[in-house]
Amino acid sequence: MPANHDHHKVVIVGAGAAGIATAASLIARDPSLDIALIDPADVHYYQPGWTMVGAGVFQAPSTARPMQSVIPRGVRWIQAHVQGFDPSGQTVLLAGGRAISYEQLVVCPGLKLDWQAIDGLAQTLGRNGVTSNYRYDLAPYTWQLVRSLKQGRALFTQPPMPIKCAGAPQKALYLACDYWRQNGRLGQVKASFCTAGNVLFGVSEYVPALMSYIDKYAVDLRFSQRLVAVDGANRTATFACNLPDGSVEHRTEAFDMLHVVPPQVAPDFIAQSALADATGWVDVDPHTLRHRRFDNIHALGDVANTSNAKTAAAARKQAPVVANNVLVALGRLPTLAHYDGYGSCPLTVERGKIVLAEFTYGGTLAPSFPGWLLDGRQPTRLAWLLKARVLPALYWQAMLKGREWLARPKPLRAEGAE
Repeated sequence: MPANHDHHKVVIVGAGAAGIATAASLIARDPSLDIALIDPADVHYYQPGWTMVGAGVFQAPSTARPMQSVIPRGVRWIQAHVQGFDPSGQTVLLAGGRAISYEQLVVCPGLKLDWQAIDGLAQTLGRNGVTSNYRYDLAPYTWQLVRSLKQGRALFTQPPMPIKCAGAPQKALYLACDYWRQNGRLGQVKASFCTAGNVLFGVSEYVPALMSYIDKYAVDLRFSQRLVAVDGANRTATFACNLPDGSVEHRTEAFDMLHVVPPQVAPDFIAQSALADATGWVDVDPHTLRHRRFDNIHALGDVANTSNAKTAAAARKQAPVVANNVLVALGRLPTLAHYDGYGSCPLTVERGKIVLAEFTYGGTLAPSFPGWLLDGRQPTRLAWLLKARVLPALYWQAMLKGREWLARPKPLRAEGAE
């Protein structure tokens, strides 16, 4: 391969929602830009759809497309694993020893689902009643379990933050309970929600609506309980429970169905690199998304150490900001853009209704629609139609195509007071 093929003006690491959207936004602004996108995967997934797969609303194949089909035209796809970074040499190191040099680097490989952090979990996933909507191949098993469970104990877990889509563990709970209620089984099936956190949802304005469904479904709500082990053969789950006196007690419970959300960490090649902060995430300015130490590196999506919710909606807002700011760094645009921490979580509280949580940094509510049309603090049919009908098309046909509907970046100077 010619040596000049190993250098690109802009290199993007990761072809998930954030990477594809950033590449598309860059090309939309400057079709002549030389961009390489590095990702080893053959398939691109619409991960927000997996909760709906687990509830029998979507079919799993509708959330998957060949990676080649979503790479923006004019962008070179390098199908390889990234091994590390040399910021001083402006190179990305690939498995096998190859190096790709860049002028501007965008880092967005997502995060790592740490299944191994829970003892015994990896060995029993997909059988013995143990499932997770956080994996494409397991979401259909969730639906299978929900439909087949006639009575018994159903446990739903949530690990310590940060995780992607903090509402997803609850979505699995609510949709399962709604199915059991509709089919007259809720009295025979007892559901528990065991979260490592101490609140149901991080933005308090949405909690009353969610608590009404916790009560409606008679859910056993447990705070400060972290899943640490699973014995699939004996169908038991062990939790580390933080007690009021500061001590930790381990409790083992039987289950008939267990929906697990694993702990989530930065990918190893990120956490062990010079790009990471002390906790392993890429260290960026929360508004410009530029690296705090390396001026020609930006990061977005789940891997960034920003405090926003790790959701596809956040990536949809971040991608145009990064595209703009990369072009500013290249001298092709004049004004930096600003990310305000927007994130969105459509909380599916029953089949046909959603609490649409939208907020920015600090938990400030940031509704996209006027309250008379859609009040996100209440469960609405309109929010369900948005999630089930509009958002998938918005993802495939707008976000991944560089069409920034309700996502145009704001100039940094407009938010200078912050």
